[in-house]
Amino acid sequence: MKPKKTILCADDNEQALSIRKVMLETRGYRVVTAPNGREAWKIFQAGGVDLVLTDLVMPELDGTGLVEHVKQISPETPVILFSGKVRAYERDTRADLFLPKGMYSPIEVLERIRLLLVRKRGPKKAAARLEPAIATATAVPALPPRAIASA
Repeated sequence: MKPKKTILCADDNEQALSIRKVMLETRGYRVVTAPNGREAWKIFQAGGVDLVLTDLVMPELDGTGLVEHVKQISPETPVILFSGKVRAYERDTRADLFLPKGMYSPIEVLERIRLLLVRKRGPKKAAARLEPAIATATAVPALPPRAIASA
C-alpha cells in the first residue's frame, strides 16, 4: 500500500478549514491544519508536507508570506492559494495555482491537487520505473551473429 500524501491546509476560517479537511481525508490524503500562516510555517518546517493549501488573507502571516517561505526552502512543493478577494491576488506570488473562493467545484480542486502531486513526483518515479527495465535489458546475453542470421 502506498503512503498517503500529506496536505497542509492553512485558513483562519474554521468552517472552511474543517470542510477542506473532511473533503481531502475522504480522498485518502493525510491532512494537517493550521489557523494562520505562522502556525502553518512551523508545521511545514517540521517536514513531511507534500502540498500546501493556504488562504491569502490570514492573521500573523498571510498566504503570500507563507508561499514565499515555503518556496525558499522547498521550491518543488506545490502551493495552492485561495482567496475571496480576487483583486488581492494581483500581487506577484510564487504559488503554483490561485483559486478564487466559491469559483470552483470540490472535484476541480481535488483534480488540481492530484495533478500537482503527480507533477511533483514525476521525474523521480519515471526514472525509478526505468531502472529495472534497463538492468533487465543489459542482463540479457547477446545472440551470436550466426544465430541472428539464421533466425
